[in-house]
Amino acid sequence: MPEPIFTPATKAEQGLHDENISFEAMAAAVGDATAAELRDRTLDVYRRAAGYAEARGIILADTKLEWGRLPSGELILIDEVLTPDSSRFWPKDTYRPGSSPPSFDKQFVRDWLESVGWDKASEPPQLPAEVVAKTAAKYQDALDRLTG
Repeated sequence: MPEPIFTPATKAEQGLHDENISFEAMAAAVGDATAAELRDRTLDVYRRAAGYAEARGIILADTKLEWGRLPSGELILIDEVLTPDSSRFWPKDTYRPGSSPPSFDKQFVRDWLESVGWDKASEPPQLPAEVVAKTAAKYQDALDRLTG
């Protein structure tokens, strides 16, 4: 995409999943000024991280950032930031528009769970050692590329 987009989300009423909401719904919940600040700060973090990653051969396809407020009212970035569990990282050298590229993130585990027919409602199956090892290798590859 020529420019990153901001897609706000909130925790769904049922379950632990995120639920996408409109910018207007976000502004109604937190106020116009806070919504604009969250959007601008989120896009700034994304742009800086994407530029850093791209210079090292990785596309930062998307990421989830979570924000909170200190008792003083200061808006702060919380929880995990730019990890393989909160972001999708793709190798730049193998990416082709319209394809589903290999990734350095948890998508490998999700794909395996899908392949074994997990219903997403019951307890997930135990991951085989080879899935754990391959996932760890993907994370390590991303770390090595990003940090040299």
